[in-house]
Amino acid sequence: MKKSLLALAVLGAFAGVANAQTNVTVYGIVDAGVAYDNGASAAGKTWKLQSGQQSGSRLGFKGTEDLGGGLSAIFTLENGFTVDDGQASTSLGGRLFGRQAWVGLKGSFGEVKLGRQQTPLYYAVAAVDPFGIGLAGNAQRAFGYGMYGQDPLARTDNTISYAISNSGFNAGLNYSFGEQAGDNNKNRNIGVALGYANGPLNVQFAYQKSNNATLLPNGTASAQFLDLTGVDGLNTTTAETLKAAFIGATYDFGVAKAHAAYADNKLEVTGGEVKNRDLMLGVSAPVGAAGTVMASWIRNDFKSSDDKSNQYAIGYTHNLSKRTNLYTSFAYTKNDAGVLLNSAEAGTSDRLLNVGVRHAF
Repeated sequence: MKKSLLALAVLGAFAGVANAQTNVTVYGIVDAGVAYDNGASAAGKTWKLQSGQQSGSRLGFKGTEDLGGGLSAIFTLENGFTVDDGQASTSLGGRLFGRQAWVGLKGSFGEVKLGRQQTPLYYAVAAVDPFGIGLAGNAQRAFGYGMYGQDPLARTDNTISYAISNSGFNAGLNYSFGEQAGDNNKNRNIGVALGYANGPLNVQFAYQKSNNATLLPNGTASAQFLDLTGVDGLNTTTAETLKAAFIGATYDFGVAKAHAAYADNKLEVTGGEVKNRDLMLGVSAPVGAAGTVMASWIRNDFKSSDDKSNQYAIGYTHNLSKRTNLYTSFAYTKNDAGVLLNSAEAGTSDRLLNVGVRHAF
């Protein structure tokens, strides 16, 4: 008994020392609600309890240690899970820390991070989308033929990143190793970011080039995202090269905020390519002291086939406290005859409605 008490005392002492040296924060989001989707699959409409409609449910650990001389060690480990069934998020491959897992250094020179990270493209779209890449109006559902919400455009493994910000300007560079013996180009990803945020103006640019990206085959995509990999009859799940260039901006007029974005994307595969351009116009505005209304229109224009997809969305969030809010949103996506939506027939349009609650801690 005495030995057990002594061991606990020693462990407690070590824990106290570790806590004094490193500041660790536990945080997370729990988000769930009801969703209706009439174009989720060829089988027809679906009602379901769904996790992560406004923000992906997550549990995270982040920390920093002061190393002296203005230098700090930093890390983040972030798990994604689904509230409706308590499982690890399948959209992240069921990984323990599928959202983020990195360690790095921060100083006057900026930040250097190593590990699985969100891309510059992810942050740029999130900063400009009036729906904050969530709810039915999520810009990731339409941008880049539905690939903006999936790896490697959203997150990359084996990544070294550098970022710096000063006087409202920000810049970043991500490099992801392909880790293929004898071929440094295979599975390699490169991302670049430039931005300016000061006062009412926020402008963000991001570019991503991914080699040998694995795409979702038709019929397996989440109902939250378009699956357009079969456009022009290519029907492939692996891209030789996937390129995405995005620029967007917001301007806050006080009574409302204007949102706009443009993207140019190219998917190159053996025997062909798919080119598409995206345009988004949106608005968000406060309603009273606790509410926010948002709306957007996004056009996905396939240059190689002249097909188009238009997403119209409106939503509302209402804060019950600093940490808890209610939300609802609706999106109508109209697809031309050559556009595939999940496993439904080409040209099928979609109506998505969601209502739920989100708590952040």
